[in-house]
Amino acid sequence: MRKKDSTFWNMLWSLTLITAIAGGLLGYTNQLTEEPIAKAEKASREKAIQQVLPAYDNSPIDEQLTYTVHNEFGETETTIYPAKKDGKLAGAAVECSNNTGYGGEIRIIVGFEADGTIKDYQVLKHQETPGLGAKMGDWFRTDKNKQSIIGKSPAETNFHVTKDSGDIDAITAATITSRAFLGAVRTAYTAYTESMKGGEDHE
Repeated sequence: MRKKDSTFWNMLWSLTLITAIAGGLLGYTNQLTEEPIAKAEKASREKAIQQVLPAYDNSPIDEQLTYTVHNEFGETETTIYPAKKDGKLAGAAVECSNNTGYGGEIRIIVGFEADGTIKDYQVLKHQETPGLGAKMGDWFRTDKNKQSIIGKSPAETNFHVTKDSGDIDAITAATITSRAFLGAVRTAYTAYTESMKGGEDHE
């Protein structure tokens, strides 16, 4: 009986020690990789911001602010990266998401000129169908029919698909994705116009 008890406790202590060592190694590995991952994410975001913004001489990431939009999709938290040139507002990049895509969340970043027209956009994350909804990365900047949103403003153009009496052509066979994408763009525009009233940053 004592031998069985001894074996049991030896196994228990061995498993405890192995678990502790494994946990320590995982924690150490996480510490080693956390900073490089954070730097990579920041670099990726900076690249997306540079691609969608007009010329600027400040640091949009360092001056970022959050703004909550209340609209048809409920409450959506956005991140705004203001672009300034010679101390004046040149526009902003707005990062936001919409959860009504065919595959769930669609996360985009939209660049606006100072007057609210769209400079460019980038799709940061999605789970849409390859060959269909996944086309949104290029579809809405293609100068064909009523596809492109570049150079347009939601204040003057109806950013809904034509099937819903809007002014933008949906991706062929991917209306749900198109609705979600344009919904995210409208949210981004609302965040920009409401948070940058008077050319000043505020929350």
